Amino acid sequence: MAQDSTALPDRVSVRLGGYFANMDTDVTLADPSDTLSGKINLEDDLGFKQDKTVPRVRADFLLGDHQGLALDYYSIDRTSHQVLARDITYDGVNYSANADVRAKLDFDFGSAAWRWWFGQGNDAYGVGLGAGWYRVKTALAGDGAYDPGPGGPQPVSVTSTSNDSAWAPMLQLGWRHAFNDNWRMYLDASGVRKNGGRISGHIYNAALGVEWLPWQNLGFGLEYGYSQIKLHWNRRMYDADLDMTLSGPSAFVNLRW
Repeated sequence: MAQDSTALPDRVSVRLGGYFANMDTDVTLADPSDTLSGKINLEDDLGFKQDKTVPRVRADFLLGDHQGLALDYYSIDRTSHQVLARDITYDGVNYSANADVRAKLDFDFGSAAWRWWFGQGNDAYGVGLGAGWYRVKTALAGDGAYDPGPGGPQPVSVTSTSNDSAWAPMLQLGWRHAFNDNWRMYLDASGVRKNGGRISGHIYNAALGVEWLPWQNLGFGLEYGYSQIKLHWNRRMYDADLDMTLSGPSAFVNLRW
C-alpha cells in the first residue's frame, strides 16, 4: 500500500530554485500562396542567446495517505538586438539582410495536477491528471518592406506583436526511490496536448533528479530536464508554428513539513 512506502512526497514541499535552460527555437510561417512561407531560427537568425537561467517554483501537497496536489511554474523571457545576416519574412513584412531588428519571445508554463501514489518499501509510483497553462508572447521590430499589391514593395518601420495563451489537459507519471532518510531519487514525465483553437499543439516534459535532505524541514535538489514544445497558431492571414526544445539542469532549495 502507498502509505507503507518511504519514498512518498512530504506532506508539504515547496521547492524554490533556478532552471539553466539551453534553448533551440524555430518559427515557421506558411500561407496558402506560399508568399510568407519560411523558417526562422531565433538563435541563429535573430541572435537570441541559447542559454538562460530563470526562476522555477514547485509545490507538492500530500493529502491523506496516497494522493495530493502538484504545482509547477516557470517563465522564460528572451530578447535580442541583431543585424540580420540573411533575408527573412515575418508577419507579412520582408526584412532584408543587414536590417536592424529587435526581437522578443516570452514563454510561460504552469501546471496543476492531482496525483495518486502507489507502492511499498523504498519505491513509490504516481499517476496525475490535471491541466497545463502556457503563454507565448512575441515581438519583432525593425525596418522592412511590405508589398500591398500594385506598385511593389514599400519600405516600412514596423513592430509586430502577439500574445496568446491556452489551457490544455495534462497527464503525469512519476517514480520515487528512497535510498535512506537523507537521499531520494525521482523520475517525472508529463504531457500536455490541445487540439483546435487559436493556439494548439503539445508540450512534453521529462526530468530526472536527486534530493539531499539533511534536515527535517530543509533539503536541496538537483535535476536535469528536457522539454519539447510544438505549438501552432491560427493567424488571420497565415499560420505559424513554434518548435522549441529546452534542456538543462535545475537546482532547488526544498522547504518541507
